[in-house]
Amino acid sequence: MQTLNIGIILGSTRPGRVSPQVGHWVKELADQRRDANYEIVDIADYKLPLEGTGQEPVFIAWSETLYSLDGFVFIVPEYNHSIPAVLKYALDSAHGEWSNKAAGIVSYGSTGGARAAEHLRGILGELKVADVRKHPTLSIFTDFEDFTVFKPAELHINNVNVMLDEMVAWSGALKTLR
Repeated sequence: MQTLNIGIILGSTRPGRVSPQVGHWVKELADQRRDANYEIVDIADYKLPLEGTGQEPVFIAWSETLYSLDGFVFIVPEYNHSIPAVLKYALDSAHGEWSNKAAGIVSYGSTGGARAAEHLRGILGELKVADVRKHPTLSIFTDFEDFTVFKPAELHINNVNVMLDEMVAWSGALKTLR
């Protein structure tokens, strides 16, 4: 079986965001495993316009990136009990590109981002993305210094690895459907 390609999607574009810190930490852990190719996919790099036909070059690039991936790890902050609007728009900007793939979720916020993750699960289900059960939750109070510098508790390492175990297994199984 060929090596899986997994995208670690940074789900925020706000100035001062911490999702790049979390995403790069997840990637460092994932790269140690050697069970897939992992890459950071930063929604901010695409600058998806709110008013578009879907035929613009940025949408085509977004679509091509998603098609090239076998699974996803979403790094999602909780904004107002849900996911960031930019992540919702990025999800809605593609359709078949998501289908029959697996996803893991790493969330953060005042309650570990749990409410955002639950909203994301419902959206992923509609897009035919199978989300795995293990879900690392990071507290903005205890896993970040001054709410800005990511310093994860050691217990999260095991949680991320279990999530990646599940996500890689499901990604491989679902690849047979595409």
